[in-house]
Amino acid sequence: MKRLTFSLISLLTVFTFMACSDGLDNIEYNRNSDIVITIPEITATTGASLTVTSSVTGNVNQVVKKGFCYSANAQNPTIKDSVVDADEDFNTTISGLTGNTSYYIRAYAYSNSRYTYSDVLTATTESLSLDEQLKNYVAPAYVDNYVDIASWDQRHEWNLANVHDPTVMLAEDGYYYMYQTDASYGNAHTAGGHFHGRRSKDLVNWEYLGGVMPSLPGWVIPKLNEIRSEMGLSEVSPETADFGYWAPCVRKVRNGLYRMYYSIVCPGYLDGANSWGERAFIGLLENSNPADNNGWEDKGYVITNASDKGLNFHIRPDNWANCYYKWNAIDPSYLIDNDGKHYLIYGSWHSGIAALEVNAETGKPLNTLPTPWGTGEDIAAYGSLIATREMGNRWQASEGPEVIYNAATGYYYLFMAYDALEVPYNTRVCRSQNIYGPYLGIDGTNLTETGGEMLPIVTHPYKFNNSHGWVGIAHCAVFDDGNGNWYYASQGRFPENVGGNTYSNALMMGHVRSIRWNSQGWPVVMPERYGAVPQIAITEDELVGNWEHIDLSYSYGKQKESSNMTLAADHTITDGTWKGGTWSYDAEKQILTANGVELCLQREADWEANPRTHTIVYAGYTNSKTYWGKKTK
Repeated sequence: MKRLTFSLISLLTVFTFMACSDGLDNIEYNRNSDIVITIPEITATTGASLTVTSSVTGNVNQVVKKGFCYSANAQNPTIKDSVVDADEDFNTTISGLTGNTSYYIRAYAYSNSRYTYSDVLTATTESLSLDEQLKNYVAPAYVDNYVDIASWDQRHEWNLANVHDPTVMLAEDGYYYMYQTDASYGNAHTAGGHFHGRRSKDLVNWEYLGGVMPSLPGWVIPKLNEIRSEMGLSEVSPETADFGYWAPCVRKVRNGLYRMYYSIVCPGYLDGANSWGERAFIGLLENSNPADNNGWEDKGYVITNASDKGLNFHIRPDNWANCYYKWNAIDPSYLIDNDGKHYLIYGSWHSGIAALEVNAETGKPLNTLPTPWGTGEDIAAYGSLIATREMGNRWQASEGPEVIYNAATGYYYLFMAYDALEVPYNTRVCRSQNIYGPYLGIDGTNLTETGGEMLPIVTHPYKFNNSHGWVGIAHCAVFDDGNGNWYYASQGRFPENVGGNTYSNALMMGHVRSIRWNSQGWPVVMPERYGAVPQIAITEDELVGNWEHIDLSYSYGKQKESSNMTLAADHTITDGTWKGGTWSYDAEKQILTANGVELCLQREADWEANPRTHTIVYAGYTNSKTYWGKKTK
């Protein structure tokens, strides 16, 4: 199904994107400037604002504009970051800031067709009480329909635009780093290499970093032909532009060592157009400091597709249920276990998901891999089955495994993407007390030994009022901040034909959501995206009123739309599908129980409100259903 998506995206090259009118990428900064700007000074500070001043000397008659640029992430902010104009005396107040947060600030002036900057000032806003923080909360302002900034020339404005199959880690410098599959609206990314990265301090504002891999690694085509030669097949010379760069997985191994596993999908067929398609590879990059986006060193080949059909690769290309490969070498996930062992979890669409131990020092398979064909016994070194959607089916609509361990619950959790990615994509989760399984769903289904539909559903196409909603929400990254707070990241796509745009489904916005853990130890993902809303205690009085309620149960390719639900002050439910039921609230645990269903509450941004603001949301499970909701008034 990934191939269908990239075929769609390739059609988007019919769009011609114009460079930004001010030509920012060509402007000279601080070169032979005839003016000098002093470092900013702070004249007043609150929990939500900084009042700053500066001065300019030299050929001031040529200055046509001056102001301040600032960022909580970029240590040398420019006009590509947040900007506020200064008055005639070079003063201004930067407002809408977060309490007890450090900001990097530079003064600038525009003259003689170039920008000149001051040195950087670091200033910290005052601490606010949680009540004050909520009162002063400013929701994220970036646009979701990012057509106007989708081109490569506008990449500094992307934030979370053009994100697909993200992987996220927290590094020792305090930044979250995100990398992704090669995909973008209009194929804008092709100008900048592969496995594009960005970083953030707050999971809301993201600084675009660019590709970490300039070109196809030199080992790929020789390794491909080495395997083909051993199979008795002729060598090939595929076009490097036709290779697919999919689904990296990044992890911090320790301070000073970071690993990124990546997928390279080879074009062509094993033996002519009427045989099964060519293989994929998983490779490995390492870096000592991810802030150096060019510092990723390729460590080469890790693993490839394995087949238990020997050299009988003349399988009809439409014989999906009996395809040649058993394990598909794409979509890696990497787990460092509590006992110091390292594991690679991979495989999608073919027989299911495999896990194998890798060498902690090298990141490569612990045991020597035999040739990637033979009997089932011959290829045992390529991994053990940990989950499958349908036992014995060689072609199944599940992919993108992500495995994490939560010490608080004592379980390993396997998150999976189900179905076609353009619209139906949805996320499932199961869990086990052993890395190799058995992994069980919330209804007790044994996904390792018998297979079946994985429940619960974690995300699904949905729509709240006053929005187009989102589809294609899966292939996730799951990560924590080291302080017990967990997050879910994935792409979300616009529905098809939004506003008459034939290609709107190729708009891929990165979504980050908070995870809560229910009383049974299952992760529930919040329905609204993370917006850094202050988490002050939710009172029972706030729950009374109208909610948008979504039954997020599975419906292939359909957006689940919200309906009204009203919680009355007398603890009855007076409107909606649960009308006639009752509700109660555990304020200490922030658990709303409505109509007998346990729902985890959280304060989150209301992305559909105009203007955006904050609200209260819920998410919860039964053994067969998932529910999302948000407070409206």
